[in-house]
Amino acid sequence: MNEPPCSPSHTCTGEPHVVCNDSTSCLVDTKVEGKTWKNKKPKKRRGAACQMKTGDKCTQITVEELSPSSQHLPESREKRAAGSKQEKNPSKTRNHSVSPATSPASATHRQKAQSAQKTSALSTCDQSTQTESPKLQSVQTQSTQTPPIQCVDTPSTESKSTQTVRSSFPLKQAYWGNTLTDQSADQQKTQFSSGSSYLSVISWNIDGLDSDNVFDRVKGLLSLLGKYRADVILLQELIPDYLKILQNIMKDYQFLQASEEGYFTGILLKKDRVQFIQSNIVKYPTTEMGRNLLIANVSFLGIPLCIMTSHLESCKTGSQERLNQLRRVWKWMKEAPGDHSVIFGGDTNLRDWEVKKLGGLPGGISDVWEILGKPEESRYTWDTSINDNNEIPNSIRLRFDRIFLRPAAEGAQLQPESMTLIGLEKLKCDYFISDHWGILCTFIFGTSEE
Repeated sequence: MNEPPCSPSHTCTGEPHVVCNDSTSCLVDTKVEGKTWKNKKPKKRRGAACQMKTGDKCTQITVEELSPSSQHLPESREKRAAGSKQEKNPSKTRNHSVSPATSPASATHRQKAQSAQKTSALSTCDQSTQTESPKLQSVQTQSTQTPPIQCVDTPSTESKSTQTVRSSFPLKQAYWGNTLTDQSADQQKTQFSSGSSYLSVISWNIDGLDSDNVFDRVKGLLSLLGKYRADVILLQELIPDYLKILQNIMKDYQFLQASEEGYFTGILLKKDRVQFIQSNIVKYPTTEMGRNLLIANVSFLGIPLCIMTSHLESCKTGSQERLNQLRRVWKWMKEAPGDHSVIFGGDTNLRDWEVKKLGGLPGGISDVWEILGKPEESRYTWDTSINDNNEIPNSIRLRFDRIFLRPAAEGAQLQPESMTLIGLEKLKCDYFISDHWGILCTFIFGTSEE
């Protein structure tokens, strides 16, 4: 039976989402020599990245309701380590007014997770989701998947129309207000003319689960995405409210998403440069965090491409599952049609020793950072020696976010030309856009030599 390019195989859903509560062993396995925390501002501590990887309560965030002066922004979620409730420096802006979820609500959430775990043995296998229309079909959810984020409606004393004027305008201006004359040469380089053979790709874990300073961080994100206007944008840790905001403002992109609830990945395709063909969602059978692989078949200026993104299992304790997922990613990359160039970008949570444990990269698949000569300035995408959005007890520098390339065996050959990290500047609220740096890559097409 002939299957469409990148069509998925039968897979089973795994265990229900769980939270890794080990605040010391989840993330810390590399310390930066010579780094100290001199004059470190006291902050609310978040034990490690893996502690925020489940659905939680939040307030509804929409373009209409989100504004710098609004008092309806979400309270910090219960994704911090238990027993570490240090306050952030009072000088940092904190846009919160809604009380955090109460203990009974948390207990209810845990009961739901336990109930889902008991019934997971009864779940049955289903096929990965496919679609051939611009709108990605909804993923059929099971009891083993992430519970939907419970949103709290916050009453407002202002009319909706007034809020729209106050809030949507600065966000739209952040995205659309950048002109080429205001940009540097590097920024202009990614906004190519319609006839250019350059391909620009951004991959970024935007930390949508962090509810601190949401307005400023979303505005900063839109500003950078508006500056670069990459042909393909791969996002991880999207949440439904973030997605709605981006969709309402980034009208020049087509959106594909790996789920409709919890937190998930997304692929954004620039409409005037990239033609969407079809997409798949491949489930990881044994994931405990609801992770999957999102695949899009597209045509870039008439050249077939296969675009992939994923958020691999988090935490040190998730190492074996993470490697199982990585093997699947590589398998799908290798099995893509020969005339397609394949690009994977995402938050892999990989440590270098884990790749060595698998025997290194398989034949035909390359790490773009390595192809470009391992530039030191683009090495670490998780760097707590600089990024202090989270209170981490040690300075950690890891290359969690990676981009893999499998060139086409025939036809136009895709070659990486540059890689840079973005999101390195602090916002006025004294926060970075995300706890991860984003990756901006440019590729150029050539012809294969006979």
